[in-house]
Amino acid sequence: MKHKILVVDDSALMRKYLRQMLETQDDFEVHTARDGEDALRQIRELDPDVVTLDINMPVMDGLTCLSHIMTEFPRPVVMVSSLTEKGALATFEALELGAVDYLPKPDGTVSLRIKDLTDELVAKVRAALRAKRRPRRKTRAREEGLPKRSVGGRASPKSSTRPSTASPAEWAAAEEGVVLIGVSTGGPRTLEEILPELPADFPLPVLVAQHMPGKFTRVFAERLNRQCALRVAEVGGPTPLEPGTAWIARGDADVVVSRRKGRLVALSVPADERFLWHPSVERMVRSALDHVPPERLIAVELTGMGNDGAEAMAEVHRRGGRTVAESEETAVVFGMPRELIELGGASAVLPADQIAEQLVEWALGQSPAEGRGAARA
Repeated sequence: MKHKILVVDDSALMRKYLRQMLETQDDFEVHTARDGEDALRQIRELDPDVVTLDINMPVMDGLTCLSHIMTEFPRPVVMVSSLTEKGALATFEALELGAVDYLPKPDGTVSLRIKDLTDELVAKVRAALRAKRRPRRKTRAREEGLPKRSVGGRASPKSSTRPSTASPAEWAAAEEGVVLIGVSTGGPRTLEEILPELPADFPLPVLVAQHMPGKFTRVFAERLNRQCALRVAEVGGPTPLEPGTAWIARGDADVVVSRRKGRLVALSVPADERFLWHPSVERMVRSALDHVPPERLIAVELTGMGNDGAEAMAEVHRRGGRTVAESEETAVVFGMPRELIELGGASAVLPADQIAEQLVEWALGQSPAEGRGAARA
């Protein structure tokens, strides 16, 4: 059975390259469109299974076209965007509108090195063929407006899914721990459902490895910081892991947990090519196991292709830590969480909209059996 793929780009050279890249697959039937209006006409006629969509185009740009697709002809869309800050901002807007994933052009609008990404493009299109489309869920932060900043620059816990029951002093006295989140395809939208639901005084630091290019992660961290009660930032130099903060690993690198002067820190380090994806979830979790008692770790495996982090999180589970696998019902791509479940490494299997509440319960000292959605792995 042939899968119909529609490539939309205003550059004839890019259309040619993208078509050749996809036609390496015997089961892909590839068509092209020169702009957004042409794309909408062809979607009506061809009914493609997946659309790859450029952002910067004349006549009708990619974001406008995407909004029409999601409203009139919902189907998986992979954005093809420039590897720039402007391209990152537009890409996150596209993901919010409903795009499944994105492919960054290495050299800007017309990229002569795009063919270097053939395997990645094919993998993303295949993931899009399997991806589920689900409506955007409004968090309380979105429904009620952005959280107000209070003394010290922290946001009020207005967007929390539940009131906290421990004082900051009690939390400060607790033994060090950390929440580790691994995520790939479909991750930005999923993280934007989970992190804004954590209170500003969440008692554990949060460290996120989201597979993403380096020029995108700072923009993504800034975007999350505007939405969350937690302070959110990209990991730069040695970064103390403190409660009430969420740190996004820098793209095109790895992040590891270490200790400096007795304190837990996150370090951005060169990507280790022994690992397939970056920032590597597997490397992040294994480094945390070297420096934090397993019972003080909470590891979360969210939507994504492949198995990055599954073995390390299963090890956390075996050694007494707590783990969550996102359930199939909400995972855009059920690859990474499924691997964790099949390894018997999930303390709980939960839809995305229940994960923040579970994290709060565990962080406040409840056992996995007491937490919502007890282990079903």
